[in-house]
Amino acid sequence: MNREKSKILLIVTIMILITFSLTARGAKEQSEPPVLTIEQGEALPPPGSEDGDWKRPRDERLKKELTDLQYRVTQLDGTEPAFNNEFWDNHEEGIYVDIVSGEPLFSSIDKFESGTGWPSFTRPLSSGNVQEIIDSSFGMVRTEVRSLFADSHLGHVFPDGPEPTGLRYCINSNSLAFIPVDEMEQSGYGSLLHLFGKEPMKEGKIIIRSDVSDWQDSYSQEEVETAIFAGGCFWGVEAVFEQLQGVLFVDSGYSGGDETSATYKKVSSGTTGHAESVRIIYDPKQIDYPRLLEVFFTVAHDPTQLNYQGPDKGSHYRSAIFYTDENQKVQAEEYIESLTEKEIFEDKIVTQLNPLTTFYPAEDYHQDFLRNNPTHPYIVYWDIPKLEDLQNTFGSYLKSIG
Repeated sequence: MNREKSKILLIVTIMILITFSLTARGAKEQSEPPVLTIEQGEALPPPGSEDGDWKRPRDERLKKELTDLQYRVTQLDGTEPAFNNEFWDNHEEGIYVDIVSGEPLFSSIDKFESGTGWPSFTRPLSSGNVQEIIDSSFGMVRTEVRSLFADSHLGHVFPDGPEPTGLRYCINSNSLAFIPVDEMEQSGYGSLLHLFGKEPMKEGKIIIRSDVSDWQDSYSQEEVETAIFAGGCFWGVEAVFEQLQGVLFVDSGYSGGDETSATYKKVSSGTTGHAESVRIIYDPKQIDYPRLLEVFFTVAHDPTQLNYQGPDKGSHYRSAIFYTDENQKVQAEEYIESLTEKEIFEDKIVTQLNPLTTFYPAEDYHQDFLRNNPTHPYIVYWDIPKLEDLQNTFGSYLKSIG
């Protein structure tokens, strides 16, 4: 009899926990997730918010626009029933976006059958859109995942997925909306169609410079000069300057902070004072510093955005010039003054001018990122347009292809 009572008590307890998970917000703390993560990506914005300025609706509006279950899952960290949700068995091609913001989160390309009864993915479209938080609710330690812009509860990530990441993003269908491939263009996600081979990435229009031999084979240190610019995510800024005739070498890194070392993880925390930067080594006989400034202010970034570029927020994405000598400082000051007098920009230029102290090269996987990952969603959405502008505006500045 005692054994039967124990079984009944256990069943009741489990049912209470499941019910509670649909409505209660568990205790969480910001901490290092106990799982391996894929390389950090930059965020893709919701459609129609090109500057990443999407604003989350008020709670009253969310309650009206979402179903009861969608609200409980996304806003109260609930969990929908396994095998009884919309997308667990969906095999159609397309992308999965946040039900609140519409920001792109996952692709059918990375979806797999996990046997859990929930949609499961090996990776997000861009890991910058999927935030990880330690979830210690219900006596367990798990890694919760939430969307960046909407802060919706999505589900959890576990280190038991298939290759190539070894991860399983176990996501609630009620956190997602599905956009079939045929509807992506009209829904504002046309820039991601290349993932499904539906629209080649403007093949023939964008020319990305191939790798070149070591500049040190042909130049001495005395024959070259160095420029250091910061203008948001260094992936696109690096790629822009790589195209220019007279630019011998460009690498991504970190400058401007007080720390004696720099890593992507530390800099991304916003506590080091560093900014994502690029180091440009150039031949002054072929290209001068004012021309580099012209490309920097016209194509590489928006100098009126304070401590952000597009969807990327924080002082490590600030606009800055780290001058190597007094001559560069004067030229930069004069150029900014000229832009201001001509009212080239509607808003105030917020680019900082600071003396260069140290440049720390970024991790290997950040170097030549655009060239090595031309179909990465962030690259396609944010950086390929920069190369289009560069080639349309400064065609005479570009390296010859051959």
